[in-house]
Amino acid sequence: MNRKVSWKVCIKGVLAFAKPYRTKFFVAFFMVILSTAIYTMNPTVEGMVTTQLADDAAKIMEGIPGAHVDFQRVFLILTLLITCFIVRALALLISAFFLTNAIQHMMHDIRGALQKKIQKLPVRFFDDHAFGDVLSCVTNDVDTLSNALQQTLTKVITGVLTFILVIIMMFRINWIMTLLALVIIPLTALITKLFVGRSQKLFDRQQTTVGELNGTITELYGGFNEIIVYNKQEDTIQKFEDVNRRMRDSAFQAQFVSSLISPCVSFITYVTIGASAVVGCILVIQGTIKIGDLQAFIRYIWQINDPLSQVSQLSAQVQSAFAALGRIFTMLNEEEEDQGGEKHVAKDRMKGTVTFDHVQFGYGKDLLMKDVNMDVKSGQMVAIVGPTGAGKSTLMNLLLRFYDVKGGSIKVDGVDIRDMPREELRSMFSLVLQDTWLFKGSIYENIRYGRLDARKDEVIGAAKMANVHHFIRTLSHGYDSLINEEANNISQGEKQLLTIARAILKDPQILILDEATSSVDTRLEKMLQEAMQRVMEGRTSFVIAHRLSTIRDADLILVLKDGDIVEQGTHEELLEKKGMYEKLYHSQFAGQNFDEMD
Repeated sequence: MNRKVSWKVCIKGVLAFAKPYRTKFFVAFFMVILSTAIYTMNPTVEGMVTTQLADDAAKIMEGIPGAHVDFQRVFLILTLLITCFIVRALALLISAFFLTNAIQHMMHDIRGALQKKIQKLPVRFFDDHAFGDVLSCVTNDVDTLSNALQQTLTKVITGVLTFILVIIMMFRINWIMTLLALVIIPLTALITKLFVGRSQKLFDRQQTTVGELNGTITELYGGFNEIIVYNKQEDTIQKFEDVNRRMRDSAFQAQFVSSLISPCVSFITYVTIGASAVVGCILVIQGTIKIGDLQAFIRYIWQINDPLSQVSQLSAQVQSAFAALGRIFTMLNEEEEDQGGEKHVAKDRMKGTVTFDHVQFGYGKDLLMKDVNMDVKSGQMVAIVGPTGAGKSTLMNLLLRFYDVKGGSIKVDGVDIRDMPREELRSMFSLVLQDTWLFKGSIYENIRYGRLDARKDEVIGAAKMANVHHFIRTLSHGYDSLINEEANNISQGEKQLLTIARAILKDPQILILDEATSSVDTRLEKMLQEAMQRVMEGRTSFVIAHRLSTIRDADLILVLKDGDIVEQGTHEELLEKKGMYEKLYHSQFAGQNFDEMD
């Protein structure tokens, strides 16, 4: 993700997702507070045992009559200590249950929000971001955040409470020793600030590299056949190794720098304990404090060290979580596709006339289309031809409002498409692409995707019109036959026929066929042509094709070059002009490459 949001936005967003589960969080945090309070009481209770035994032993050694070890009192203190241990264990168990439940529900909601967000993002977002990077945000970043909250949230809260309560208990024992022990705090804070400031940037880079690694893996394995055919295995390995090496280096640097905090904090703690022990022994000898209090005080120093050590140990997870959090809420705060437009036109009243009126467009600052004009009547078949990069697909992207024009207007039935809700506009279209998309599921479900309320007989009827019904009947499970994740258990032509059946089922006013027959054999091309003729009948149709033999009967042929329409007319009219189309038409039979035509 390129544009990062502020931490304020991230924290506010997390709190919004946590709000529905605030009761569960409250119970969990209350139990954490209870367990922490008991935890800070334990050293004092343990010290009471030591003090009792020491006092009784001193009386016996002094020969005081009737002096003895008061085992009954010692037993009562030990019973209290065991009770504290049991209550604390139960509190931690209850806390873990409610906290885990709340956090996992939050992660479920965040993943759902990301999925909904993806559906609302404009096409340009996916043009600018690698698929693997988006996938990494939905999977890796959410998992990183989940693990960090699950493992660190309780420890952070416990650490803060422990620190406050321990300081209170230490002051209760002796303020001089407490001030001496508190030297550990500014030194630890200084060390933590020093290392965290450096490591956070490294963790941000690490999380970004994870996205790059996922994107690279997706790209490489998506084109595995081509890699083998062109003997590019070594280049592929080298490309992966480059990303993998950067992943290794960024992870090592981030983890190493953050891991330096713990030994530094431990060293300061040991020095503090040594100094406190010396001062404490002097105070015990002077009778200022009791031996049990000194024992408790030493334990409290360790308890101060616990949250400080936890911060150092968890700093890697916390910083990774913040990096992931930034990426998640950067995506959630991406600008959504404007669904605006208040002119509602009933679909059954649309005729399908299309007008491009002095259209200007460019993906960047420079304009690709400077002045595109055309007038398509209802029911016409319009063919669009031109070299690679001429703007054929861009023309259709504008018509579908994947992008908005930068000048001029596009009208359907006289209504500017910018004034129509995008959903209503796109409901009038069916799109059949060269790169077919089928999802994991039955053939029936893939066809019915065109209209989810369609009856089974309507699905079968669409399949018959698309010339794919016979093929489906030859399968062992017919319409219930499953298509796998990659949809590679059926041929390219059969996939194309299924997408045409899907388009027929939608019953659109306007049909777009983008290179739909360019990657199939002659037999399947004939079947596809027959199917397309059926679906185009009575509908406005736009056909993008390199095989000019398939568009001779088009009502209007548009010839594009460098984004603009340089010629338009019927097949015969364009041949008579002896312009670019005529060169193109004859070049295909002469074996020339049209992309090289002037």
